[in-house]
Amino acid sequence: MNIEIPEGALTFTFKANAAKYDEWSFYRQQFQQGCFRDNKAVDLLCALDRDAWLIEVKDYRSHTRTKAVDLADEIAIKVRDTLAGLVAASIRANDPAERAFARRMLRAQQMRIVCHIEQPAKTSRLRPQTIEPDKLKQKLRVLLKAIDPHPIVTDKHALGAAQPWTVA
Repeated sequence: MNIEIPEGALTFTFKANAAKYDEWSFYRQQFQQGCFRDNKAVDLLCALDRDAWLIEVKDYRSHTRTKAVDLADEIAIKVRDTLAGLVAASIRANDPAERAFARRMLRAQQMRIVCHIEQPAKTSRLRPQTIEPDKLKQKLRVLLKAIDPHPIVTDKHALGAAQPWTVA
């Protein structure tokens, strides 16, 4: 059973249970403006076997990054807030499917953090690559080592065999 989830101009096809977390009714109606105010969320969740995947998607092919906050810091905040949301959803979500999915994510033996980033194919001296994947990965490794000491920074052409999804 494949699950297709659109995220902007990309479509993710999962070979496992997956959800668009930032569209959960629990996140939108109960948690987002709750105890911390202005909670953030990763885009996608995936549960497969013993792994829980938290996936943040960035597509800079059409628009360059304009936020002042460092991308690694932004992702770390989203991961932190998503994990807090999953704990709360596992107990308080009104939707039984969301509550069950949150519980499954939290029972995982390993949390995996992924930044899926698409950038313009053509670069120049005037417009170099917006984000350097190796530098982003290193920053994420430092910030998120207690959750995932080996975060993944990838794009649709560099997906590894370990990731249970494809992107078109």
